[in-house]
Amino acid sequence: MYDYWLGGKDNYEADRLAAQEALRLNRDAALCARENRAFLGRAVRFVAESGVRQFLDVGAGLPAMGNVHEVAQSVQADALTLYVDYDPVVVLHGRALLATDDQTVMIDEDLRRPDRIAARAGGLLDFSRPVCVLLVASLHFVRTTEDPYGIPQRLMRDTAPGSFLVISHVVKTPVTVRAAAAYEGASAPVVLRTPEQVGRMFTVAGVELVDPGLVRVPSWRPEPGTAFVAATSARVDFVGGVGRKP
Repeated sequence: MYDYWLGGKDNYEADRLAAQEALRLNRDAALCARENRAFLGRAVRFVAESGVRQFLDVGAGLPAMGNVHEVAQSVQADALTLYVDYDPVVVLHGRALLATDDQTVMIDEDLRRPDRIAARAGGLLDFSRPVCVLLVASLHFVRTTEDPYGIPQRLMRDTAPGSFLVISHVVKTPVTVRAAAAYEGASAPVVLRTPEQVGRMFTVAGVELVDPGLVRVPSWRPEPGTAFVAATSARVDFVGGVGRKP
């Protein structure tokens, strides 16, 4: 569904039908997807410009325009990116696309198993140096019974001071409550949370939010000259933030 909203071609008829139904329930669903993707790019660029050269993208999804490794390497040519996803189609497709890039790896693992991810990542990344952990548009697919707060906490536990945590998450509004119906029956239904609940994910992970804090994603450090940021933010029911480990 996300790939469809971004204008990609890696989706199935069932995905397209569900995405169209979500658009019927929330006319801004595609806008939310695009703005979330743009937030990801700005966050990665900010972290890379801060000197970080290692990125762990958990729940990465299908490769699309402006991937983490592309943005990171445009700033730090030697940046390492480890993508994690549990969907076998995503992993196979990602590995094929990344076959010629020695600085970028994709592994198959479920974000609900952060201990396993940390163990495997430890063999590929150097946790004695800062790492950026990305959980972008992924934690809202984790049920309350699956310990969503424990995931960022565990993934940040072994990271060095100066590491970063990037999270974006759909928030609970009357519109998103209606639109979430399109995910009923999915393998990972959407779990809507309040901004305060999303903010707690940074707190338990032991990181401090950088300016401007946790905000609607279009308002997170928009590109200079971006028009109508406030109006766009009001339509985008995604919050995002970047936290730094002291």
